[in-house]
Amino acid sequence: MAVTYPKIELHVHLEGTVRPATLFQIASRNGVALPADSVDDLARLYEFRDFRHFLEVWVMTTGALRTERDFRQVVLDYAAEAAAHGAVYLEGIFSPAEPAGRGVPWEEVFAGYCDGAAEAREKHGVHVNLTPDITRGYPLEAAELTLTHAVAHADRGVVGIGLGGAEREYPPELYAAVFARARDGGLGSVPHAGEAEGAASVRSALDVLGADRIRHGIRAFEDPGLVSELAQRGVVLDVCPTSNVRTGVVSSLAVHPLPELLKAGVECTINTDDPAMFGTDLGAEMRAAVGLGASPRACYAAGVHGALCDQRTRAELARIGDEFDWSGEQG
Repeated sequence: MAVTYPKIELHVHLEGTVRPATLFQIASRNGVALPADSVDDLARLYEFRDFRHFLEVWVMTTGALRTERDFRQVVLDYAAEAAAHGAVYLEGIFSPAEPAGRGVPWEEVFAGYCDGAAEAREKHGVHVNLTPDITRGYPLEAAELTLTHAVAHADRGVVGIGLGGAEREYPPELYAAVFARARDGGLGSVPHAGEAEGAASVRSALDVLGADRIRHGIRAFEDPGLVSELAQRGVVLDVCPTSNVRTGVVSSLAVHPLPELLKAGVECTINTDDPAMFGTDLGAEMRAAVGLGASPRACYAAGVHGALCDQRTRAELARIGDEFDWSGEQG
């Protein structure tokens, strides 16, 4: 039997990890109607067609998540799945303003995700930290509340703040003050950038939001000078190959810029983004990346470097990588 090599995943939206069987269970528990009468019917609704369809599935999924128990279960279920693919460390993303906007108390959202993260290591051997996203397009008050609760839960595994949503309509400058407060509160900065928008978005994330790491960032390749700077500064990019194809950021894996970024010396982690909705998993993403010339060991090292974790955890992750026999990288 092939040995699964260790993996670090730094970019996964926890709401996007909910598989059809789990969604059916949670919706039934909460009395939420779904447009399907069975898990098999629901699974067919997950078959990705286009970005509009992705949003429909996203709304269907998030609308069913209503209690602390639900959020906890989402973390634990994905930790188990990722562990089966060799994950030893995850940074899970969640968007608290969405359930809060539906009336779920902010504290219940954070408590559920934090409880799940705390249990994940004991039950599945995966260290889970959390990086809640500020959602572009919501009122700035929601961004402030996201930050307030994130700082309050910094002792429960919340290690950073992200920024997700429409890059063009809501540029980083709108959130500069919130991210400055996050840095003052000891949280890392991990915004989405360079996905739907080009290299200028990555530049703004670095200069305006003080990004410690860039989620996606692949369109930095449009500016060779920026690519060189990313490599020189050691800024890690969280690359999500299948997601980039499914959302139309690139037309196919054959033209994905990952090889160009790696050749330039940019450190890249490999991630699933929304695995249930894009029909992928961590093992499949790594195989795609290896097909593009990535080294599993180098991707793991990029994860060690880019993780928003304490030094004790970083040293443990480094030890795992150092002690593994990478000569037989099998999957």
